[in-house]
Amino acid sequence: MNAEQWRPRLAAGHWFSHLPGAFQHSLLAHARLRLLTAGQYLFKRGDPPCGLYAVLDGSLRISAVNEQGKEALLSLVESPYWFGEICLFDGLPRTHDACAVGPCKLLQVPQQALLDILDETPQYWRDLALLMSQKLRLSFIGLEQLSLMPASVRLAHRLLMIIEGYGDIEPSKRRLQLPQEDLAAMLSLSRQTTNALLKDLQAQGIVRLGYGEIEILDAQRLREAAHT
Repeated sequence: MNAEQWRPRLAAGHWFSHLPGAFQHSLLAHARLRLLTAGQYLFKRGDPPCGLYAVLDGSLRISAVNEQGKEALLSLVESPYWFGEICLFDGLPRTHDACAVGPCKLLQVPQQALLDILDETPQYWRDLALLMSQKLRLSFIGLEQLSLMPASVRLAHRLLMIIEGYGDIEPSKRRLQLPQEDLAAMLSLSRQTTNALLKDLQAQGIVRLGYGEIEILDAQRLREAAHT
């Protein structure tokens, strides 16, 4: 499998496109293709480190489930999102579950192959640290919003984060395969509250609601609603 064919798609993302050319080449040279069916887990919390991943097609739910079976849905990730770097730094087990929403195609750079690349060129650790710090920054923003922002702003901001690939791509008009109950779970809101807030955005012409999906009609006005 020649992963170079996926370079243009991955280059749409800010992180990959700003990597040194040699590092891009090394990642693709060691990458392998992974195909998941709907509902198939890529890994689960507690699994050993298995490398770095990039979403090529489809989407994955990043979540955690407690002993009572209650799920905390953290994010929905799509192309060209990269993830899995935390275990690269600490060598500890996976912190969350990653499950395919529908058919999903990913690139995997295995753990040992990536460690070998980093041993050969240690300055690449900084690039991976930037990937992790971007997500840490978003996590802090999310915690602040949970404490200080009204539900309407939090909802708009989460939709904006998703269409921006969590800060990695430019937003555009697009459809999100995102059931309202999943969005509610991300925001710690009831489905009823989430539905009411989405209907208000729809009345303003910012989104269009469909069965199991949300279409973003006006990214700029969504940004205004998110107070960003």
